[in-house]
Amino acid sequence: MSLWVQLHQPAVQRGVRAAVAAALAWQVAVLLPPMLSEYAYSAPLGAVIAVHPTIADSASAAWRSVLAILTGFALAVGLYELTRAVPNALTIALIVAAAITVEQLRLWREQASWVSFAALLMITVGLDDPGAYVLRYAGLTLLGAAIGVLVTTVLFPPLQLTRAVDRIAVARSLLATHLDEIAATLREGQVPDPAEWAGRAAGLDRALDRMRAAEAQVERARRANPRARRWQGRAAGIREESRAVDRVAVLVDDLTSLVVELQPHRRGVDRVEAGAGWLLADALAGLAGVVRTPHHSTDGTAPDLRDLRIAAAEAALDRLVSLLRNAQVADEDGFFALGAVAVGVRRGLAALGAHRRQPQPA
Repeated sequence: MSLWVQLHQPAVQRGVRAAVAAALAWQVAVLLPPMLSEYAYSAPLGAVIAVHPTIADSASAAWRSVLAILTGFALAVGLYELTRAVPNALTIALIVAAAITVEQLRLWREQASWVSFAALLMITVGLDDPGAYVLRYAGLTLLGAAIGVLVTTVLFPPLQLTRAVDRIAVARSLLATHLDEIAATLREGQVPDPAEWAGRAAGLDRALDRMRAAEAQVERARRANPRARRWQGRAAGIREESRAVDRVAVLVDDLTSLVVELQPHRRGVDRVEAGAGWLLADALAGLAGVVRTPHHSTDGTAPDLRDLRIAAAEAALDRLVSLLRNAQVADEDGFFALGAVAVGVRRGLAALGAHRRQPQPA
């Protein structure tokens, strides 16, 4: 993997930003007056705390961490003064209990543990001169956090596009495989087992969760990001593609439930030459092909792979609809279930923007 490709990896970018921010924070801190520079190590700590995958997350982590540290210091000093007459062990227990209670507030988010950590720091090493300790530790942490946010903003500010694209591709692949496996089972004349398909769907659900999280992170990354306008179109495309795949996944979940539980192809609607199971399999496989081919590779003057797969999916769907139109309904539940599958496939194709392109004039 080339250095350029590696620099586009979120983990590598964050590592570079954290390293640069920590080094800058240290250099700034050691130039301060001796009263502060003796505690210069607190500045790199604040810098690392504030370096997150997005600028919005960095700023949020910075102020929440510093506020949590100040809250922990205040709890420790206040409870220590109120419990001077009791044993130290009881004082520490009360401080930790109070800090843990305060940490339950939603205000802190991932920075909640800094409340108890700061409280214990104060009670163990800062009580000789609490005011000076707060200034040194919290002040330098705040300085480092500000540098961390600045570095995140300036040094290839992340938009998390690469990860989102990868997550969408994985979700597409698993969704298409899921459809193909159902189609293969139908062609073999087998009845899908509900427990087996539920287990297979678990992996797809995890991939969809990761895709949604990556798409949400792209949205957060656009806040206060100087690169957001430049990549606005790409970010919007990722959002639309992610949500389209999400909608199709919901539809496919319904289709799977209908096929696995009701088995509409075996319920008295097979009244034409081709079997209902094969037609149903073709429709699901056609949808899988479109799911696998999200983008066109030509300008429309000639059909590409996506055009061919859209045409195949529409043809398979037309055959299934023809079966429904010509069937003698012997089982209403089976008929309506098969009709629901046909509607679900059509809605899936629409969600994916699957329509045949008209050839452009030369």
